[in-house]
Amino acid sequence: MKDGGEQTHARVPVVVVLGGGAAGVFAAIRTAEQAPRAKVILLEAAAMPLQKVRISGGGRCNVTHHQFDPAVLVTKYPRGAKELRGVLSRFGPREMMQWFEARGVALKTEPDGRVFPTTDDSETICSALIQAAQKAGVEVRTHTTITKITRELMLTLKGGDTLQANAVLLASGSNPHGLRLAQSVGHTVVPPVPSLFTFEVHDPRIEGLAGISIERVRAKVLVGDATFEQEGPLLITHWGFSAHAVLRLSAWGAREFHDAGYQARLILDLVPDIKEEALRYRAEALRRERPGATLGANPLVEEVPRRLWERLVEEAGGTPTMRWGEVPNRGIQQIVDELKRSTFQVSGKGPFREEFVTAGGVDRKEVDWRTMESKLVPGLFFAGEVLDVDALTGGYNLQNAWSTGWLAGGSMAARVGNEVQEISPHE
Repeated sequence: MKDGGEQTHARVPVVVVLGGGAAGVFAAIRTAEQAPRAKVILLEAAAMPLQKVRISGGGRCNVTHHQFDPAVLVTKYPRGAKELRGVLSRFGPREMMQWFEARGVALKTEPDGRVFPTTDDSETICSALIQAAQKAGVEVRTHTTITKITRELMLTLKGGDTLQANAVLLASGSNPHGLRLAQSVGHTVVPPVPSLFTFEVHDPRIEGLAGISIERVRAKVLVGDATFEQEGPLLITHWGFSAHAVLRLSAWGAREFHDAGYQARLILDLVPDIKEEALRYRAEALRRERPGATLGANPLVEEVPRRLWERLVEEAGGTPTMRWGEVPNRGIQQIVDELKRSTFQVSGKGPFREEFVTAGGVDRKEVDWRTMESKLVPGLFFAGEVLDVDALTGGYNLQNAWSTGWLAGGSMAARVGNEVQEISPHE
């Protein structure tokens, strides 16, 4: 009570989250749970939040990756590894899995380390997040767009309404509008370029072989003045190559590919576990011991599907009906070269995947990674893909969203907890 008996009330601090993706929703939940006196408003331009989460993992939602060592985990981030080390140490895959399991979501880890809900349905994850947001008191406004933000955290909504915030989280992903908002208050934006794309390759060796895959290859790409190498599965598609080996190359070389107009040279070792000398020895043994056997019916290796093997034989100057006894020494070396150094020209990137990821965003140097707060605008925070951070496939991009969202949410809650003011009801 004030002198004279006038009653006072606490001014409710306002936290606004721009973007209803994984990072935004998770940050809003954390803020509302940690600062129950605050009004937490989540603004989403689309008809519903968590749209990308719904389609992630082919609709199954690859929640995270079962890798609990931050030092290993950060090696999956072509951009942002250094900054994320501390973030992932505070809230990583273990904590994220515990968060969902504590809310009744059963998870499973697949042999490659990817973590999914046991339902294999992304709606399980989305429902848990929405229920947690509702329970925490987060106000969700869909079909809502911000047209302007000031350094004083005054937001102008489409239609002209304004909203004064005590803290704002920009979690708009790679949306160009969100990046323009960051630029409007002085932030530097690293121009976004595609990452995690497939390769467009036109070559007679793979024509008509869409759907054929190899379990593990060693792939090297020469793009511009840079060289990148990765290992993993390879899939032949209608337009060229896909699967993890290719997607990982595209992630590490995202900017170099962009600068080179997506022209590159791809060199594939189709049997990385077999040395070149061993292949030559096998071929010479076949020629010596089974001279009447044909190349098509008696391939040199089992790791390469038969139809692809026949194309490689033809590229080496032979035919599937040629007998091993007819193969000259030069032919053996050419076959070995095709297995160990098949070279293809990449002429572009394949069709965009639904789970589109970009390299680029708000400059990492302008963010305090202990809190996710802007170093330029007090009270402005960032989380998720709006930052110049991206990862390989396998749940790592979603983990970046969870971890930075969790940290930003806690930091915003701490900030507004110190900003509650006593005011008169007549003020």
